[in-house]
Amino acid sequence: MQVKQITELSNSQFAAKRKPVTEERLQNEYDYYRSLMLLQKMLNVGLITQEEFVKIDLRNRQSFSPFGAELMP
Repeated sequence: MQVKQITELSNSQFAAKRKPVTEERLQNEYDYYRSLMLLQKMLNVGLITQEEFVKIDLRNRQSFSPFGAELMP
């Protein structure tokens, strides 16, 4: 059996790239959230299909760049 020693990792190895939170970024986040709520309502009443919902949401994420967009499926 091999035993490996676990050492602390420096913060520089996993340093996240931080973007400042500006008024524009906050507005984009709010606009994305509003568009998502509208899309959800359209889906619920049958105005759009699930496939259309996914396509439109993907485009909205590209347009509005919400904070966690790169983590979203």
